[in-house]
Amino acid sequence: MADNRTSSPPRPSAPDLEILGDQVTLHPRTWWSIWQGSGQVLWSSLREVSLHVSGTGWRAYNNFIGQPIFYPGFSENMIVAVMSTPILQKRISELAEKRLGVEEQQGLLNKDDLSYHSKRSQRKSAIEHSLQELSEKLTSDMICKMERAMWIRRSFGDDALYTTLVQSYIDTLLQGGYNFECFIEGGRSRTGKLLPPKFEGYVGELLGIPKKKENLADFLSASSVLSLKLGRVDVRFHEPWSLRDFILQQQARSSGVPKALDFESINIPSVRQKLLRTLGYKVLSDINAVSVVMPTALVGTVLLTLRGRGVGKSELIRRVEWISERVRNKGGRVAHFAGATTSVVVERALEVLGKDLVGEVDGLAEETYYAVDRFQLSFYRNMTIHLFISEALFLSQLFRGEFIYHTKGLAVNLDNTLHNLEADNIIELIRDPEGKIITIGLSNHERSVGRENYDFYCFLIWPFVEAFWLGAVSLMGFTPPPNKPNDVWLEVKKAHDGAQLLGKTLYHQGDLSYFEAVNKETLKNAYQRFEDEGIVILSKSRNAKMQSKSRLSPEWTPQRDLETGMIIAEGKLWDFIEKIAKSRREGKNRRDGATVSTRVLRLADELGQALFAEGSGDLGMSEEDKEELQRREKRRQALKARAHL
Repeated sequence: MADNRTSSPPRPSAPDLEILGDQVTLHPRTWWSIWQGSGQVLWSSLREVSLHVSGTGWRAYNNFIGQPIFYPGFSENMIVAVMSTPILQKRISELAEKRLGVEEQQGLLNKDDLSYHSKRSQRKSAIEHSLQELSEKLTSDMICKMERAMWIRRSFGDDALYTTLVQSYIDTLLQGGYNFECFIEGGRSRTGKLLPPKFEGYVGELLGIPKKKENLADFLSASSVLSLKLGRVDVRFHEPWSLRDFILQQQARSSGVPKALDFESINIPSVRQKLLRTLGYKVLSDINAVSVVMPTALVGTVLLTLRGRGVGKSELIRRVEWISERVRNKGGRVAHFAGATTSVVVERALEVLGKDLVGEVDGLAEETYYAVDRFQLSFYRNMTIHLFISEALFLSQLFRGEFIYHTKGLAVNLDNTLHNLEADNIIELIRDPEGKIITIGLSNHERSVGRENYDFYCFLIWPFVEAFWLGAVSLMGFTPPPNKPNDVWLEVKKAHDGAQLLGKTLYHQGDLSYFEAVNKETLKNAYQRFEDEGIVILSKSRNAKMQSKSRLSPEWTPQRDLETGMIIAEGKLWDFIEKIAKSRREGKNRRDGATVSTRVLRLADELGQALFAEGSGDLGMSEEDKEELQRREKRRQALKARAHL
C-alpha cells in the first residue's frame, strides 16, 4: 500500500453551546476555553448563583418545552390520571378477589350464609377502597417532590400492586407527552467509561475493600472539598430522534419494511427484549458520540499505551496531538485550548493529575514522565477508549457487555473499521480483481514507524482482555472437589472476591500483566458475559436478604484426575480460556504454556475449594427458587435462539 494516503476526514458534528445566564454563545465543535482568571471564575459563579435564586433567564420556567408541571394542582391532577388507568383498576380488582378467596378458605366468609353475597360485595368494596387509598399515597410519594425526580423503590419484589402502579404512572407520563428523563446506566461509573444499560471511594471499592458507611463526621470534614478547584462540567446534547422511527427501522431490518408499527411482533418476548437491548445501546452510543475528551484523558491514555517505562515531554506532546487528531477524525470532541500551545495544556494536565498518578524522573537529559498509579490512571484512559473500541471489533462478542458498539450491525461496523484503519496507513488490505478483501496485514508505513499506532490500539484493549481471561480462569475453581456433591452453589459476591484475590496473586507473581484486570466492575461484566453464554448458572432468590448464587453449567464443568484429584486442563471451559489467551499481551503470558497452566490452575483450585468449604452448609435451593431458575433458563435459551442475543 502506498505510504502517502491521507487520514480519514473528520466526521461532522454539531457545534457547542456556551450558556451563561440568559446569554447563549455558539462555538465551533473544537473550541472551548479552559483558561480563565480566578477573578473571572469567581464573578461568573456569583452571577450564576444569583440568576438561579431569582429564577431569571433560561431558569425562569417561562418558555419551557413540553407539558407544564410546576403549577398549582399538578400533583392532584396526576394522581387522578394515574388512578384512572385501566390496568391499575383491573389489578386492584384482581387483588381484592384474591383476598376474598383467602378469607373464604379461612372461614371468614361463609358461602352457606344467607347474606353471603351482600357481605362478600361489602367486603370487596372495603378491600378495594383500602387499595385505592394505598395507591393514592404511593403515587403521591412518587411525584410530590420538588426535585422533579420520580421516587420509586430499588426493588419491587413480589408487590403486584406497586409494580402495576409504577407502570400506570409511566404510561400516564408517556401518553400525556411529559418530559421523561432516564438514567439507563443505573448508577455512577467508577471506571471512567459508560456502564452497560441496566435492563432489569473509587479505588477502594474497585479493589474489593468493603464500603465504609456514611457518617456525620465524614460529611462535615468533607466540607474542605468544596474549596477545591476541580475544573468545569461539560454538558452536551445529541440530536433528538423519534422512538417510533427507531422501532420502525428495527422492524424493517428484521422483517422487511412495515407500513405501520407491528404491535403484535413487539409483544413477543424475544423481539421485545432484542428491541430494548438495541434501544439501550443506541442511547449509550449517542452519549459517547457527544462526549468531550479532556486533556487529562489524553495524557492518561498516552502514558498507559506506551511500550517503554516512561515518555519524554516532547514525545508526550506529539502523542497527545496525534490522539487529539484521531479523536476528531472519529467524530469525537476534544476540549480545545483557546490559543494555548499543546505544551502548556500538557503541563496543566500533569498538574491536575498530580504526582500520585504521574511521576517525573529527575536528573535526565529530558523531562521524562511515567505512570505511578496505573490503576487510578486507567480512569482517565477509559474516557477515550469508546472512540477506539471498534478497532477491537473481532472481540465484540466477548466484550458485548463491556463496551458500547454502534447499533448498525457487525458487518457494517467491520467494513467501516477496516476502511478507517486503511485510510490511517495502519493496515493494508489486499483485494482480488473483484474488489473483495482476501488478506489483511500491517502497512509498510506502520512497520517503518515501529508499529506505534498498532501498539496504541493493543495497549488500550489488553487490560480488558486480561480481566476477562482472569474471570474465565477463576471459573476453573468452580469445579466441585472430589468429596463434594455437584449441586453446591457458591455465593456470587464471594466468587467475585475470590477472582480478585486470584488476580492480585497472579499479578504479583508475574502471570498477569495489568493490575487493572482486578477491577471489580470489569470482572462483574465478565461474569455477566459468562452467564449470557450459559457457562455459569445464576440463581437469584426472591428473598432480597439472600445472596445470589452461581455454579458452573454441567457441560462446562472440567474433569478431575481420578488419581491426583487435580483439575485437568482440557474441556470446553479450558478451550474457551485458551481462545481468550490468544489475544493477551505477547511475551511470557503466552510462552510459558504448561508451566503457567499448572501453576494457575493449582491456585484457582485452592481458592475454589475454600469457596466450596464455606458453601457446603447450603447444598441446594428452595423449591420456589428452583422454579424461578428454570423459568429464567428457559427464557434465556428462547431469547438466545430467537433474538440472536
